[in-house]
Amino acid sequence: MVHFIIRRLLAMVPMLIAISFISFVIIQLPPGDYLTTLQAVQGTSGGGMSNEQAQLLREKYGLDEPFLVQYWTWVKGFPKGDFGYSYEWSSPVWPLISGRIWYTILLGFCSILVMITLSVPIGIYSATHQYSLGDAGLSLVAFLGLSVPGFLLALIWMYIGGIKLGLDVMGDQSPEFINQPMTLAKAWDYFLHLWPPAIILGLASTAQLMRIMRNGMLDEMNKQYITTARAKGLKEKKVINKYAVRSALNPVVSVLAMEVPKIISSSILIGVVMSVPTTGPLFLRSLQSQDMFVAGTFLMIMSLMLLVSNLIADLVLAWLDPRIVYT
Repeated sequence: MVHFIIRRLLAMVPMLIAISFISFVIIQLPPGDYLTTLQAVQGTSGGGMSNEQAQLLREKYGLDEPFLVQYWTWVKGFPKGDFGYSYEWSSPVWPLISGRIWYTILLGFCSILVMITLSVPIGIYSATHQYSLGDAGLSLVAFLGLSVPGFLLALIWMYIGGIKLGLDVMGDQSPEFINQPMTLAKAWDYFLHLWPPAIILGLASTAQLMRIMRNGMLDEMNKQYITTARAKGLKEKKVINKYAVRSALNPVVSVLAMEVPKIISSSILIGVVMSVPTTGPLFLRSLQSQDMFVAGTFLMIMSLMLLVSNLIADLVLAWLDPRIVYT
């Protein structure tokens, strides 16, 4: 197992290099650059930047360099934690995005907890009560969860929580706690602002995982080893929880690993609507303004999180299913 983990970690290095190159190519595909976008924005507001001024700035920031030179300028700083410079924010990239990255990871972790806590028990109940009124009702809720977009749920929560209940539903903390030292009251306020976006992000995937868990349970409960366990006189609860559930979790774990980048991409609209400091709004802004080093770094981090989540999923699968052996 140790050799497997080491091999997977080493394999991530060339994979991330390839991803960084492809990401940089995609970001550079639109015509123009950051200064072209800046000129267009200034032109719509009545101001303007001359082409001569723009060219001087391109030479200063290296935007007139060939593609491979710009790419090498970006990646050569990775071992030192240098991810380039943000032209729009006039700041190194990592200090600009580090706080948002950690908040997004925390929000994603809470969303995954919501998915697991809701989807697994509901999927088990629906499978063990197939075609019952509860199964039909939960299936209806699942389809609604798959159909309603996250930003609409965020707007509904802002209406109910902000207008009807009078709660502070914007941002990651109440105004009175901003720039204040950490206390129990501030930590509790932080938690109260964290769980609504976590639930909203997790609901759509919860519906999907619930259906996967239900179908997996139905498939396992019809297999011969379940019939044999029942014939030996084992209690139904033990047959379900010890044997059927453990095998039915395999596809859930596999799909769950693929939900990590989906959570990050879904946080763009929710971050904009609820004004929470996720990577989404800043990533969206960097794409619009062609701030290439910021956008490329976000894509790299999302790819790294996907690779790590898949490694964790493989390890969890080996723990759940003894038939899976990694050497």
